[in-house]
Amino acid sequence: MTSKDDMALAAPGAGSAAAAAPALSRVGYAERNHAYWRRNLYVCVFGSFTTLISLSMLLPFLPLYVEQLGETSPGAIVQWSAVAFGATFFGTAITAPLWGRLADRFGRKPMLVRAAIGMAIVMSLIGMAHTVTELVVLRLIAGLIGGYASASIVMIGTQAPRERAGWALGVLSTGALAGNLIGPLVGGFLPGLVGIRGTFFVGGAIIAVAALATIFLVREDFDRSVDTKPRVQTDGMAADPSRRIVIVALLITAMMVLLANMSIEPIITVYIGELGVPTANQARMAGIVMAASAFGSMLTAPRLGALADRVGSWNVIVGCLVATAVVMVPQAFVTEWWQLAILRGLMGMTIAGLLPSIAKLVRQSVDENRSGKTLGYLQSAQFSGQVIGPLLGGQVGAHIGLRYVFIATAALLLLCAGLNRWVRRRHV
Repeated sequence: MTSKDDMALAAPGAGSAAAAAPALSRVGYAERNHAYWRRNLYVCVFGSFTTLISLSMLLPFLPLYVEQLGETSPGAIVQWSAVAFGATFFGTAITAPLWGRLADRFGRKPMLVRAAIGMAIVMSLIGMAHTVTELVVLRLIAGLIGGYASASIVMIGTQAPRERAGWALGVLSTGALAGNLIGPLVGGFLPGLVGIRGTFFVGGAIIAVAALATIFLVREDFDRSVDTKPRVQTDGMAADPSRRIVIVALLITAMMVLLANMSIEPIITVYIGELGVPTANQARMAGIVMAASAFGSMLTAPRLGALADRVGSWNVIVGCLVATAVVMVPQAFVTEWWQLAILRGLMGMTIAGLLPSIAKLVRQSVDENRSGKTLGYLQSAQFSGQVIGPLLGGQVGAHIGLRYVFIATAALLLLCAGLNRWVRRRHV
C-alpha cells in the first residue's frame, strides 16, 4: 500500500505509459532485477555492516591517534580530530554524484566492488600514517574512492519494488547502523590488543571480506541499451518547479540528519573526560556511548521505514525531526557518562526513520535512468552533513563549550522540521 504523500511524488508521466513511445514498454531495470533484489539487499546489508565497522571503529581512539602523531594541545587535538574524521565524508560528498551517474551508465554492482576494494586498500594505509597531515589526506582519499553504503542505497533504491522501498531501505540502514554500533565497541577494545595502527589493518581485512562477498554473491541484470534511456518523455524536475523545491528540501534534511548525529561524536571522548571519566577508560566509555546511538537506530529503522510505507514519508520525517530535537537538549546537561549513553540511544531511535523515508521520496521523484545520479546527490548531501557536523561541533566545542553543541543542533533540527512541514503543505 502506497501513501498519498508518496504517490504525489511518483515520476511524472507514469500514468500515461500506454500512450508513450514503443521504447517505453521495454522491461525496466527494477522489473528485470526483481528476482535478485532480496538477496542483493542482504549482501549489501552485510557489506554496509562490515565497511561501517571499519570506518567507525576509529572514533573512540581518534583523539589519541592524533596525539600520537604529534599534536599535544587539547584545542589542536579537538580540531584535528574533527578535520580528520570529516575528511572522509567530504571526499564522498564530492564524488557521490559522479559514482551515481556511472552507476546509471554501467550498472550498480561495479560501483559496489570499486568502493569495497578501494576502501580496503586505503584503510590499511591509514595505519602507516606518520603525521596528522597524512592521516587527513588518507581519510580524504578513502572518501573519494569509497562509499560502499552509498552504492548500496543506489542499488537497493532502484531494485526494490516501490511498495517495499521504505522497508528495504530501512533494513539496509540497519546494516550500516549495526556497523556503527559494533565499530566504536571494537575501537574501544581492539587497540589494546593489536595497537592503534594494527586496528587499521584489521579494518582493511574486514572490508576485503565485504568485497569478496559482493563480487561472488551480488546479481544484477543491467542492459545499457534500456537502462540508460528514459522511460518517460518528460523530466519531472525540469517540468515542475515545485518538484525541484521538494528535492532541495529533502537534500537539506538529509544533510541535517547527519549533521545532528555527527556534531558531537568525533569529540565525544573529550566530552566524556569532562564528565569525570578517567583517561584510561575514556576510549572504552566513548565506544559504549557511540554504540548506544547506533543500537537505538538499529531497533527502529526497519519499523519506521515500514511505517513510512503505510502513513506517508512526510509524516515520519517531520515527527522524527521534532522528536530528535527534543531528545538532543538534555544531552547538554548530563552529569554522568551513562546518562549520555541512554539519551544517545533514545536519539538513535528517533533519528532512524529519517534517511529511509528521505531516500524513498527522492527515488520516487525521478525516472529510473536518473535514479543513480539523484541518489548520488542525496548521498552527497548526507556526507556534507557529516563534514559540517564535526566541524561545527569542533568549533563550537573549542570556543564556546561542548554542551552548547547539543543546543545548537536541536535548534537546527526544529528549523528543518518547519521547512519540511512548509514544503509538504505548499509544494506536495
